[in-house]
Amino acid sequence: MGKIICFPALSEEQQQRIQQAAPGYTIQIGKAKDLDPAEFKKAEIILGWSSLIREHALNEDSPLKWIQVWSAGVDHLPIEDLQHKQIQVTSANGVHAIPITEIILGMMLSHSRWLRQAMLYQHQAEWKAPGKALPELHGKTAVIVGVGEIGTETARVLKALGMHTVGVRRSGKDVPNIDHMYDMSGLHEAVRQGDYVINILPLTDETHHIYNQNTFDQFKTHACFVNVGRGPSVDTEALLGALRSGKLAFAALDVFEEEPLPADHPLWTMDNVLITPHIAGSTEQYTERALDIFIKNLEAYVAGKTLPLNLVDYSHKY
Repeated sequence: MGKIICFPALSEEQQQRIQQAAPGYTIQIGKAKDLDPAEFKKAEIILGWSSLIREHALNEDSPLKWIQVWSAGVDHLPIEDLQHKQIQVTSANGVHAIPITEIILGMMLSHSRWLRQAMLYQHQAEWKAPGKALPELHGKTAVIVGVGEIGTETARVLKALGMHTVGVRRSGKDVPNIDHMYDMSGLHEAVRQGDYVINILPLTDETHHIYNQNTFDQFKTHACFVNVGRGPSVDTEALLGALRSGKLAFAALDVFEEEPLPADHPLWTMDNVLITPHIAGSTEQYTERALDIFIKNLEAYVAGKTLPLNLVDYSHKY
């Protein structure tokens, strides 16, 4: 039968799971840069992504039919080339729901409960209280922009804390634990309501710089902005302007237009900014959860069925 190439390092047990799901297929495990280019030209299925795929496996006579990428985002893929070749692409979307929800909550609490500021004073061995009563998350409104699996899990946790939840998603379709849902045309109306605005949008032509000066002008005075989606969805100069003017009280940022964030960037030294180095999706459960997605898709593929999980819609580019 066909050949499966897997770039991620997998245990023997994990490799056996693949073999059991696809008996008769040959499986090759290895880093893309270490593989003979000729092997790419034999692959029917590839688990993972490398620019070498474009170089060696997208020729006209390639048997490649399906790529299961190891990431949730697909904005780094040559979408037009893959669409032209009619290669199916599935993502690891869903792997990050728990860890990213946890970091969102941590970022929000860091602001509301004065944790970031207390840490700064700790380094100076200075006993200093905030000088005013601290706010609670309870009763506040969280606007979740990009309500997929991560946003749905985030809404569940925030509702448990007694928050009011507003959602924005392309379809506008309701999900549990969102009190009111908008489609993308309602973004500005939604963010006007937010004490906390949480961005989890994928990067597409539509979402590039969707947070511009006009959007930040719609925010509540002294709102808090959390970005765990994609850096280029935010116009950084507009964000800086909102933070400097006091329009935004606080920004918690895990992703940036330029990564790593340059050492001389003004965001580093702002007292009302929390920066994490693109780690929101980091979890010790990543490989097992991503492999579960691949196995379920692989079983369907071998049976000649539609891939059930995270099939990329080329018309939306995610």
